[in-house]
Amino acid sequence: MQKYNFKIILQLMGILLLFNGGFMLISGLVSWYFNDGALEGILLAGGITILTGLVLRFITKGFEKNIKKREGYLVVTLGWLTMSLSGALPYIFSGAIPSFTDAFFETMSGYTTTGASILNDIEIMPESILFWRSTTHWIGGMGIIVLAIAILPLLGIGGMQMFAAESPGPSADKLHPRIADTAKRLWFLYFGLTLTEALLLKLAGMGYFDAINHAMSTLSTGGFSTKNASIAYWNDQPLIQYIIMFFMFVAGTNFILTYLAVKGKFGKYLEDEEFKFYFGAIISISVIASLVIFFYADVSIEPNEIQKIAHPKLYGELESSFRHGLFQVLAVITTTGFVTADFSIWSPFLTVMFFVMMFLGASAGSTSGGVKFVRHIIMVKNGFLEFKRSLHPNAIVPVRYNQKPVTRGIVFNIMAFFILYLIVFAIGSLVFSFMGIDFMTSIGAAASSLGNVGPAFGDLSPVNNYSSLPPFGKWWSSMLMLFGRLELFTVLIIFTPYFWRSN
Repeated sequence: MQKYNFKIILQLMGILLLFNGGFMLISGLVSWYFNDGALEGILLAGGITILTGLVLRFITKGFEKNIKKREGYLVVTLGWLTMSLSGALPYIFSGAIPSFTDAFFETMSGYTTTGASILNDIEIMPESILFWRSTTHWIGGMGIIVLAIAILPLLGIGGMQMFAAESPGPSADKLHPRIADTAKRLWFLYFGLTLTEALLLKLAGMGYFDAINHAMSTLSTGGFSTKNASIAYWNDQPLIQYIIMFFMFVAGTNFILTYLAVKGKFGKYLEDEEFKFYFGAIISISVIASLVIFFYADVSIEPNEIQKIAHPKLYGELESSFRHGLFQVLAVITTTGFVTADFSIWSPFLTVMFFVMMFLGASAGSTSGGVKFVRHIIMVKNGFLEFKRSLHPNAIVPVRYNQKPVTRGIVFNIMAFFILYLIVFAIGSLVFSFMGIDFMTSIGAAASSLGNVGPAFGDLSPVNNYSSLPPFGKWWSSMLMLFGRLELFTVLIIFTPYFWRSN
């Protein structure tokens, strides 16, 4: 069996627990400020988490600081599980979510930035618990940025191998001290964007507590809201929704491109193929959705009463149609999961279109889930080139991305990823249906969980939540969230026999 440096794995788990416990204490301050009755439970959860982290660091002193590729897979997967298990404690100890199954589901949904919830009445939750939900999003979102840009390329499975050489991140073939520098810069950018959105939302009329929570959920492309009606609560305040739309778009963009733009290199956006496809897809799909809504759907929702959505009918307000169409397209493509209306009842055509969008994802190196546009671009280009190769079998015709040839290894990696993604989706849907769940709900739950989208179809439509799933369904959905969030290979490879062999 392969010899692993388990000490460094446990040491890193200890660091993550200390990090997680520290954020729990911040939620404790929120509880103290609002006097919401959850302080004791949150402090207990934070204390246990920090103590466990200290113990792990103590028993792993003097470890060899050398992470090999196989250990990297274990660190990433176990790290997400460790964060989710410890992150469930504030819900349980505060009594907000007494069931461990429900608490773990809510936490996994938070850290994977899925945004699916089992809470039937969000607004009765203590403020500190709502803040903790948003914090799990925020931590998970930045974790994914560092993972996608600094770690996954080193394991050979990320979408970032194709990014330009001027990226401030590390090379894709070996660990480099610049990883820490990259992570630090991205953390500052992430924090700055979150603060900016929160301030703009406050100026637009949102309360400061709601503004902070929604900013954390937006930049992480998570989707947890402090309101039962999600962003539909502010349907009579379009400016708030446009601000959230802008930051959803930014969060779905490659963060390295955004970093370069902040440094004044705006031209990098126009030079990047993925960004152009991402931007073009959002505009074109939004126009189609807006026209369908304008002529066929009713997007009016009483604030704070999302359950009272009217049945589809002619609706003729152009701005409202455009706003709701663009908002929901952005929310699904970036996998943020916020809602301003029930897109599942607009029309059969839009229902199918939104289902397909769950398989798109936004940009590699963003906080979004899904397949990512760069993979779709490479697959489509390679598909068309197969016609040329059929006519000229001896010709060497490489796939080109950003004017550079893409190696066959990366193309095969992307094709394997997409095939595996569809297989996991199919198996996921079958397992849900085996529990007696109807067809639309089953495929919606599988697509939404795997793509980290949040709202789905059937019993899991935007006006419902995941509380109706049986206990095993919640665990299965949680597993799919983890698979999708960690790019499939990272988790699945651990279950293969050759992962544990010595060679």
